[in-house]
Amino acid sequence: MKISEIYKFLDNLSPFELQESWDNSGLLLGDFNQDIQKIALSIDVDEALIDSLDENVLLITHHPIIFGGLKQLEFSKYPANLIQKMIQKNISNIAMHTNFDQTHLNDFVATKVLGYEIVKKDGFIAYLDVDEDFDKFAKKVASVFGLAYAKCVKCSNKVKRVALTTGSGASLLKSIEADCFLTGDVKYHDAMEAKSLNISLIDIGHFESEHFFAEILHTYLKNLGLEAIISSSKNPFTYI
Repeated sequence: MKISEIYKFLDNLSPFELQESWDNSGLLLGDFNQDIQKIALSIDVDEALIDSLDENVLLITHHPIIFGGLKQLEFSKYPANLIQKMIQKNISNIAMHTNFDQTHLNDFVATKVLGYEIVKKDGFIAYLDVDEDFDKFAKKVASVFGLAYAKCVKCSNKVKRVALTTGSGASLLKSIEADCFLTGDVKYHDAMEAKSLNISLIDIGHFESEHFFAEILHTYLKNLGLEAIISSSKNPFTYI
């Protein structure tokens, strides 16, 4: 099957036009006319993953390896060092980032991982009615995402409505219409802002909240009749 056919399938599943203006989802490496026999799925591209893949594979990732404008390809530096290896092995790459967040990832995490029904959706934000004790809810959240602890900003003892944005969503704080916000990459000043807005925060991690990407997409790719393997890269952080 040609990459163009696979791309069309993916575009119907999660339209690339839904991506944010700053994003770079789509075909990043490869040729639409290339024939593909095997697909690999991963949240990111890293060296160990590339080394493990056969030649002529289509790698579909969540995060784009080429994000900002490339002015040079110095092969000793990231991401050119990975791009060089991919080209040498004829590994093509399609990224499905903010478009997939909106169409699939937030929904899956809310319903399948956390186990709550979505009561409202607003772009990248999914709203859930929880009505639980904050401490118990925070510990439950840490458990389902495999976190060693719950990093929180606690503004109330009870959680009623929760907003969820997988990945890095703290920039959305001012638009949140809930008393608790679950997202990743929470910084000190995000915490201070949440305090001032009286919105509780639970940091669910960037990798931890998005590594389900490959699992979700794998279920759809079975319909194509191509071999698709889940080859998720590892979390770059180590917690000691």
